[in-house]
Amino acid sequence: MGIMDVNSNAVQIESLAAEHFIVTELTSEHELWDNYVHSHTQGSFFHLSNWQKVISSVFGHRCYYLIAWHGEKIAGVLPLVQVKSQLFGHALVSTPFCVYGGVLADSHEVQHALEQKACKLAEQLAVDYLELRYRHAQQNNFLLKQVHSTFGCEIAASDEAILAAVKKKQRAVIRHSLNNELAIEHGEDVDNFYHLLSTSYRNLGTPIFTKKYFAALLEHFGEDIDVSLVRDSSGQASSAVMNFYYQQQVLPYYGGGNDAARALKSADFMYYQVLCHARAKGCNYFDFGRSKNDSGPYKYKKNWGMTPEPLHYYYYLVKAKELPNLSPNNPKYQLFIRLWQKLPLVVSQWLGPLLSKYLG
Repeated sequence: MGIMDVNSNAVQIESLAAEHFIVTELTSEHELWDNYVHSHTQGSFFHLSNWQKVISSVFGHRCYYLIAWHGEKIAGVLPLVQVKSQLFGHALVSTPFCVYGGVLADSHEVQHALEQKACKLAEQLAVDYLELRYRHAQQNNFLLKQVHSTFGCEIAASDEAILAAVKKKQRAVIRHSLNNELAIEHGEDVDNFYHLLSTSYRNLGTPIFTKKYFAALLEHFGEDIDVSLVRDSSGQASSAVMNFYYQQQVLPYYGGGNDAARALKSADFMYYQVLCHARAKGCNYFDFGRSKNDSGPYKYKKNWGMTPEPLHYYYYLVKAKELPNLSPNNPKYQLFIRLWQKLPLVVSQWLGPLLSKYLG
């Protein structure tokens, strides 16, 4: 294998099949990149090129979006982002702030070549580790870590059928919420969304992202993102979620609520309404996203009747001696979490973005 010069725009590599590919960094080929992602069976919303624009402009992280060319045709892509922090380490990730990532390629040979290129780049950047967030199992020699699962289900053909498909106990909770005089709107209300999300993050002891991040997502992804906002009987915002849409799928990705949301069952109402809204938009699959195994959100999603699907995150260690553990369950973060939960909301909104940009 050839070695990529970090400062070079292109490098020739030789695949296992003895074919020749050229690997370049994404510059102006965004449409070609996205067409390839959409055409690939393993492509996802998180592989799309606009993530490069969002991450680099909002967080300032260096992105290495690699394209393998076979002649003038794209044969594979790999989005990579360098995340460097004194507190949380130095990593090369595909892709931070996203639950799926890794190589999309025409063949295993191209995938292997791009993965090896990522390893060489990780070594040249002297990171602690390379992390590739695949949804499915891969054939490689990397270290595998499985602490998260994703959930999803087909979207039924009507509001009544959607409710009937939910597990009995959770269905009763949704029916309860339907009697609580709640209303939902779908749009781009970033202000109410951010207030509710940052409230939830503070209560969990988790640093919130800057509001500019969510505004940038809406700006760059346009109609492929909306915000669902639930209001109570007095018109007060109660729960909200930012939804991603990709090839007839909906992914309710960032969600939160205020202190009254639990009693109102507004989150249960919200996710049911997102299902109904997505069906009306032509979606047929509901991706309920990633949760840490056996956590509260994991159990909540199982209560909807969805089967957990283990995620496959692979690691290549460079300077690190062991697999990273940035989980909130890590004992060394417990004091920090308890202190963060006591912060005034406005303080957490100011301090959070200084830390969260490194917790992708």
